[in-house]
Amino acid sequence: MSLCSLSQARVVLGEDAADMARAIAVHPGGRELVCATAKGCRVFKLVYRDFGVHLISREASPLQSVGPQKCLTFSTDGAKFAIGGEDGHLRIFHWQSLNVILDEPKAHKSFRDMDISLDSEFLVSTSIDGSARIWKVDEGSPLVNLTRSPDEKIECCRFSRDGTKPFLFCTLVKGHDVWTMAVDISNWKRIGYKKLSAKPISTLSVSLDGKYLALGTCDGNFCVVEVQKMEVAHWSKKVHLGSPISSIEFCPTERVVISTSHQWGAEITKLDVPPEWKVWQIWLVLLTLFVSSAVLFYLFFKHARIHS
Repeated sequence: MSLCSLSQARVVLGEDAADMARAIAVHPGGRELVCATAKGCRVFKLVYRDFGVHLISREASPLQSVGPQKCLTFSTDGAKFAIGGEDGHLRIFHWQSLNVILDEPKAHKSFRDMDISLDSEFLVSTSIDGSARIWKVDEGSPLVNLTRSPDEKIECCRFSRDGTKPFLFCTLVKGHDVWTMAVDISNWKRIGYKKLSAKPISTLSVSLDGKYLALGTCDGNFCVVEVQKMEVAHWSKKVHLGSPISSIEFCPTERVVISTSHQWGAEITKLDVPPEWKVWQIWLVLLTLFVSSAVLFYLFFKHARIHS
C-alpha cells in the first residue's frame, strides 16, 4: 500500500533547493518534528484539528544554522535530541530547552548513522570511513571506539529495545560480504554475527517490543529478523524497486512496517510473522482451561458416585 496519495499535511520550507527537507525526526510524543535542510534544522509543532494535521513552525535558533545534517534522533523518553552533520559535528541537546549537552566538532569524518539506547545512557554513531563510537549522553563525553579490523566497515547501528539484556546491532561490511553483528553493551565486545542479507544494507530498525529487527537494502528490498533466533521471518522484495530504502519503521500496535525511499515515497507492508497474543486471547485461554477443568471434575465426581 502506498501513502503517496494519503498526505495529511504539507508545508513549504522555502523556495530554494537548500530549503528542501533531507531528514526528519518525530518526537516520541507525536506532537513535534524536526526537519533537516542544507542550511540547518527547523522545528514544527503538529496540531491535530479539522480532520487533518497542521504544522506550525517554532523558534529553535540553536538548530537553524548548523548546516546539513545526516542523522537526527530523539531518545525514547523524548528528553534528549541529537544531530550528526555531514561535517562530522555531533551535537546533543536537552529537549525542549535545546540547552547543549555535547558539542563535538570532530566526532567523525562525516556521519553515517546514529542511535540512542533505550535508557538514554548511550549514543552510538558511525562514520562514512567505517568507524563507530560510543558516547555517554548525560556526561556529554566519548566512551569507547568499537573495535574493527582494517578491512571492516561498521555502517548502520541500532540499540535493542526489549529492555532485558541490552545490546547493540550493527551492520558490518567486509569486502563484498555484509554481516549483522550484536555487541554486548556491558563491555562493548562482539557477541556474534550472522549473514542475513546478500545485498548492502541501507537502514536498520528495531520494533518497539524488541522482538524484530528490520534491514532495508540498497536495492529496495527489506527483511525482518526474529531477534531471539536471529533468523529471517519475513522477506519483501522489490518494494522500492532499484531505490535504496532510506528509512523503515515498525507500527507500535501491529505487525506492520512503513518503508520510504526517495524515488517511491512511503509504502506500508503487513508482515508475514506470527501474530501477537492479545490480552483478551490470554484470558479466553485461561477461561477455557478453567471450564474444561470444572467439567472434568464434575464427570469424575459423578462417575465416582455411580460406582459407589
